[in-house]
Amino acid sequence: MSGDLNHDNSPFHSGERQVQARLGVGDIEAWARKVVRSYLPEEHRAFHTALPYLIVAARDKGGRPWVTLLTGPEGFATSPDPKSLVIEGTPVPGDALGEAFVPGADIGILGIELSTRRRNRVNGRIRDNAGSEAINCGVVQAFGNCPQYIRERAWRLVEDHQPGPALKHNHLTPSQREWIGSADTFFIASGHRDQGESAAFGMDASHRGGERGFIRAAGATRLVFPDYAGNNHFNTIGNIVLDPRAGLLFVNFETGSLLQLTGRATIDWDSDAVTRILGARRLVIFDIEEIIELPAAVPLRWEADAQSVRSLRLLDKIRESEDVTSFVFEARDGGQLPAFEAGQHLPIELKVPRFKEPVRRTYSLSGQPGQDRYRISVKRQPKGAASNHLHDHVEPGEIIETRKPAGEFVLPCSGCPVVLVSAGVGVTPMVSMLYTLASEGGDRPVWFVHGARNGRHHPLADEVRVLAARRPGIQVHISYSQPDAEDKFAVDYNREGRVDGVLLASLAGDLEAHYLMCGPVHFMASIQTDLENRGVPSDHIHRESFGPIA
Repeated sequence: MSGDLNHDNSPFHSGERQVQARLGVGDIEAWARKVVRSYLPEEHRAFHTALPYLIVAARDKGGRPWVTLLTGPEGFATSPDPKSLVIEGTPVPGDALGEAFVPGADIGILGIELSTRRRNRVNGRIRDNAGSEAINCGVVQAFGNCPQYIRERAWRLVEDHQPGPALKHNHLTPSQREWIGSADTFFIASGHRDQGESAAFGMDASHRGGERGFIRAAGATRLVFPDYAGNNHFNTIGNIVLDPRAGLLFVNFETGSLLQLTGRATIDWDSDAVTRILGARRLVIFDIEEIIELPAAVPLRWEADAQSVRSLRLLDKIRESEDVTSFVFEARDGGQLPAFEAGQHLPIELKVPRFKEPVRRTYSLSGQPGQDRYRISVKRQPKGAASNHLHDHVEPGEIIETRKPAGEFVLPCSGCPVVLVSAGVGVTPMVSMLYTLASEGGDRPVWFVHGARNGRHHPLADEVRVLAARRPGIQVHISYSQPDAEDKFAVDYNREGRVDGVLLASLAGDLEAHYLMCGPVHFMASIQTDLENRGVPSDHIHRESFGPIA
């Protein structure tokens, strides 16, 4: 997903599609067509232009990919229009990309806010900027990423900052190996320029995170790191399939130093080495060709956000359906918990015996905002380290560590008609939203539409009915795709089949309503297509996706 859309308007190029086909996730395309845009949505424009730094990937004069971190004063990035992102920052002397940002060059930009775990990506091409040193990116693709694997850090500005001289190497020094071996975060540049596929090429800047030591040096010129389960786009892996050249960036968050590497990557798809690393779906082997170390390169420093860590005690454990269990937590010390908005998620850490480091996951909050309790409702995944540990081993009284609730999937308006649409365990943030909607004054129209296999796989069903009865204007519709003999029509469910656009049109014909969706990606892609075909504005459609990483 690094450049122009190809001839059939797919957001993916041939390398990404090859990987998706190999791994049996080709159905992701329907969803990606809805979330990969050829312009910056308003929320992305606001996000990128509020950041004090951006991660930027490009190629040097020899065509080798590198990635760097650019900083500047407030407003150093601007977006004059949805097709433009202008960066007034320039690389420090000695940066591998010091002469790379020329008109016509491909560029990949990652905006990432570590403190809130938000990240959005932009891929495009540099425009002629009439002699200005600013980097004027013409947007080709823009899309968001989930918060998985991002370690929270808060930044601060250092006064009287003085960068050190650049250091060049062709192999890792002992101190650089130690730096890499202790990293929990790095960034990767990849791309391709296949002239046979001239309409689909470019650059991509991406984040990689894990526990300390998840990337290791296998010698002075070789690194190995796992590729974990993600959004199934396979942007980086797909680029490497077509062009093995790549670049890595390590940031010393305490000193502001940067370590840039360029080289070639290969994919280990399924060797025994993959199976020995818990959570790895494949491995990436990176052979280093050149190294540039930039001491104290940027005037920013980052610190772990210790204030956001909170110990919680499990108060109650409730089985909601055949494969979903709710976990209700209170503050360990009995104090007040940070507030959350309906629809947000809770990052948690679990001590799973076979893992050396805590297992970190993010689950939607399913309970009522404004209470001194948090509730998450977790579906058991067949190979989910976290979900199976929660279901089988975490009992009332146990202590877990969490961070502040976060997330942008919240009710978008006050008083407007709202349609909550979910499938499977995607119901969890919708129940939290229903608590808020049921407790507000007035009678604004609300439709709660949910699809499940049957009553055995329908969590929180009774709770939804009780909430809907609290005030006028809330309608509930349940569809079962495979109802059991015990399921009662017009009592447990209203329709046999799946939730689709035809159903929504029959229930909520108001084109001014805001639609909030959560469920499998193919479900949301289908619903969004139907809504757009009906004329529902794209800014009235809001999504929260989830995957099998549990």
